[in-house]
Amino acid sequence: MTGRQWRGRHRAALVFSCVAGAAVVMLAATAMPTGAALSPGSDSGVGILAASAGCGKNPTLNNGTHTIQSNGTQRSFILRLPSGYDRNRPYRLIFGFHWLGGNANNVASGDYYGLGALSGNSAIFVAPEGLNNGWANSGGADVTFTDNMISTITNDLCVDTAQLFSLGFSYGGGMSYALACARANVFRAVAIYSGGVISGCSGGTQRIAYLQAHGLSDNVLGISGARSMRDRFVANNGCTAASPPEPAQGSGRHTSYAYSGCASGYPVVWYAFDGGHTPTPQDAGSGTFWLPGETWRFFAQFSSDPTPPTSTTMSPPPVTTSPPGGSGACSATYAVTGQWNGGFQAEVRVTAGTAAIRGWTVTWTYANGQRVSQAWNATVTTSGSTVTARGVDYNSALNAGASATFGFIGSWNGSNPVPATTCAAT
Repeated sequence: MTGRQWRGRHRAALVFSCVAGAAVVMLAATAMPTGAALSPGSDSGVGILAASAGCGKNPTLNNGTHTIQSNGTQRSFILRLPSGYDRNRPYRLIFGFHWLGGNANNVASGDYYGLGALSGNSAIFVAPEGLNNGWANSGGADVTFTDNMISTITNDLCVDTAQLFSLGFSYGGGMSYALACARANVFRAVAIYSGGVISGCSGGTQRIAYLQAHGLSDNVLGISGARSMRDRFVANNGCTAASPPEPAQGSGRHTSYAYSGCASGYPVVWYAFDGGHTPTPQDAGSGTFWLPGETWRFFAQFSSDPTPPTSTTMSPPPVTTSPPGGSGACSATYAVTGQWNGGFQAEVRVTAGTAAIRGWTVTWTYANGQRVSQAWNATVTTSGSTVTARGVDYNSALNAGASATFGFIGSWNGSNPVPATTCAAT
């Protein structure tokens, strides 16, 4: 296929920068698997905070466009720092790669595929500029460019180097796939929207947490190729091979499938939707863009302790409620997994009692005005100081003694004691 044909077919994708901002306020809640926090290259299932050399420094990098030399060529990227950037707090680092014919500004003005506002000021975002508006990655040049950006940013800014992520649409998805193949020991997870093996795959034998979404009627990069890309990491991650159900043509719906049996901390999730080559799929009649929310929940499940290295703040011990006796019981354990000035991240583990349960509801009441700002793996509502979390379709039913976890990010002011929880089963 010629470059001109590619550009013609991708021209419609340029509207993404106009509509991605709307995705922030129009997210559908669909299925998302759980996964253990893990640092790259580890099989322990435990998140390890890895503060970069830039932590504690007065930064020279700021919001806007920056240029560096890579392989003797001047390359550029757009950087967005969190509001109120704290030089002592290690942040996630998220790369958003543009499509063919697009550019870094399209990604930045599109709120980094809709993830910017969802991040809760927990991430530094990067929009790299491709050569000739694409990611040919000739001789690995774009992988090297990514290495150079990482080195530049982590030496100047405070980054949790165990929390690097990449996503992109079309050619940008292909570039994210190339990084999954070549830099699985650097990136924690990737998300690939309507991508193909068009930036190469050097290596491609290591584990990495992997999300992929593709349209049934994509006439630019067919879905059969996307399934093959997915299956490589199903095998790499030790998941149980499967042919996930996909929506019917004309249904206007999407399906999600979380593979079972994957190595701890290395989930693979596949989304198929009834649509074409687009980064903003919607279900018929919904008016919502569901993919940004799913991607953010996938990335956010991998959490290191974000407490600044110089802070003496300690996470309080978990509080567990004892399960009542008899059938249909459950217990819930609330633990603060990270805390920083004005914010915190927490996880709740729900465990069934002596009999299987069909559903669960966990409630707790905050004493000091804490607020939940975003959550994953549960439907969370707040009434005054009382928070209620209910299981979603993929983790509501639990066998006897089985557990499910959900997490959230919140705010606090003054103190952040762990609340007592109650768990009701159905």
